[in-house]
Amino acid sequence: MAAQLPTYGVGRPPTAGEVEAWALTIPADGQGLPPGSGTAALGKAIYAERCASCHGENGEDAKYSRLVGGHGSLATAQPIKTIGSFWQYATTLWSYIRRAQPFDEPGSLTADQVYAVTAYLLHLNGIIGERDVLDAKTLPLVKMPNHGGFVPDPRPDLGRR
Repeated sequence: MAAQLPTYGVGRPPTAGEVEAWALTIPADGQGLPPGSGTAALGKAIYAERCASCHGENGEDAKYSRLVGGHGSLATAQPIKTIGSFWQYATTLWSYIRRAQPFDEPGSLTADQVYAVTAYLLHLNGIIGERDVLDAKTLPLVKMPNHGGFVPDPRPDLGRR
């Protein structure tokens, strides 16, 4: 019989609403994207207020993580992994921003704000236009520059991914 770990009376079980908010992971095909929309034009102000302090005014500050640039650098001795050079799917970018950003308040952005910030970052990387609308229908259609840059891991012990 396994020993019972001690309890310390700290914390509380999460509410159903908290669990629901944390459970928003969007796969590559965009299944489960919520209603809402945004454009780069709308995302610029949100980015300036909520993101620029860590990533720089134009997403090129490497203080925490550079978001813009690096095109064509992955095959060099010093690859620069950014949204425009490395990221495979726009939908998983949306999902990451929704769950993990901003760093000091993850999950605090509304769906509309996440669509707008995602649009702004894609625009800064030259992937979409400033007025292109991102929503649950259009976001999965965005073709990322490195979409075909990943290959399945052939090791038999990992299974098919």
